[in-house]
Amino acid sequence: MKYETLHNLRIPKIGFGTWRIGGENSPEPALDDFSLAALNSALDLGYTHIDTAEAYAAGHAEELIGRATRTAMVDREALFITSKVSPEHLAYEDVLRSCENSLRRLGMEYVDLYLIHWPARGMNLKEAFRALNKLVKDGKVRHLGVSNFDLKLLKEAAALSETGLLTNQVSYSLPDRTCEQNGVLAYCQENDILLTAYSPVKRRFIRGDRPLKELAKQRGVTTQQLALAWLVRQPRVITIPMSFDAQHQAENLAATAINLSESELSLFVR
Repeated sequence: MKYETLHNLRIPKIGFGTWRIGGENSPEPALDDFSLAALNSALDLGYTHIDTAEAYAAGHAEELIGRATRTAMVDREALFITSKVSPEHLAYEDVLRSCENSLRRLGMEYVDLYLIHWPARGMNLKEAFRALNKLVKDGKVRHLGVSNFDLKLLKEAAALSETGLLTNQVSYSLPDRTCEQNGVLAYCQENDILLTAYSPVKRRFIRGDRPLKELAKQRGVTTQQLALAWLVRQPRVITIPMSFDAQHQAENLAATAINLSESELSLFVR
């Protein structure tokens, strides 16, 4: 495993996303065994950064993560748990309440990282960060971040975070280079802010990319692993792929061991 180190933290380059764990926009109890099996295999494989949100299955994903980590008896200090407050909950009291509810569902005393999930039209970012900074002071949150923020909002958030902004979580993959084009990636790299890439593998694109398929065959790896290797070789970039399949989870972790040569990297230029 490769890591990013900043703010006295050592964070894995590859974490585990939990969108669709326990359902999508609402709880689906019929998926509980399937979801718990995925979480258990991820923990068994050595994933330590688990990313979730109060919106995932309307909080049920957090409940299942709490169950899985307790069953696995993983040392809480060995885990790095990220959750997110939804855009409709960005008023001061609502932020505090959302965090309390996430902690209750997780069965934990704190989260390592707490993000604003999406910016909301007309939001009072100053008030939201007043609540977020309080959560850090109260020990319920250790680090702050945002998600889906453009460059202007990212700069505003960085100025409001009293403990330094840890990350901006955005869509980033071979076919989606928006964060390169809008300046967000460069700003993060220049200011020691992690860019957390979600949706890092667009499977339909990856499967149809002939040069990538040929390189994967030569290297004896999968196209998905190459797509992840390209991401994590970049400074200040981490990613949170999700899979219910234990073999794919293991392959995702192993992607950090793939070292791409300069000639191979030319295949990733789009």
